[in-house]
Amino acid sequence: MSFTAVAISGSPSRQSKSRRLLAHGVERLARDGIHGSILDLSDLPADDLLGRSRTSAIERALASATGARLLLIGTPVYRATYSGLLKVFFDLFPQDALTGVVAIPIATGAAPAHALVIDHALRPLLASVGAAVVSEGIYATDAQFGTDGPHASILARIDRAVTEAQEVIGHAIR
Repeated sequence: MSFTAVAISGSPSRQSKSRRLLAHGVERLARDGIHGSILDLSDLPADDLLGRSRTSAIERALASATGARLLLIGTPVYRATYSGLLKVFFDLFPQDALTGVVAIPIATGAAPAHALVIDHALRPLLASVGAAVVSEGIYATDAQFGTDGPHASILARIDRAVTEAQEVIGHAIR
């Protein structure tokens, strides 16, 4: 099975925990021969994200997301929801722009209570643009990261989500 995957990082930092989880997801896909890339929203021009301009950078980013078969969406949790970067990027999509795309929600935060962001914020966001969201959403707290990175249990959950997404895509292709 061959398809394209894009991991969208809603973090303002390239060293964030959520981006590290996205990188693991892309590496996991590569082991299965699936090409994936990471789109760092923090690299895009602010005026593009705010809808004030439309440069080739934002055009490429939007085309990358809509052209993918699988999206991994990663964000740190701020004030009990996903990042503003993720919000303004998804505001640029028309309704149903991601119909036929499978998505994996991934979030990180300081407290376990913020795990609700997966079901109460990210799933509705992704559904609002037509994406099919896998059942295995990933939320990790700061305590689930050690000096060497995320704990094995979190990486295993990402692996399960990637497997689930591949199964959903495989059924849709048949």
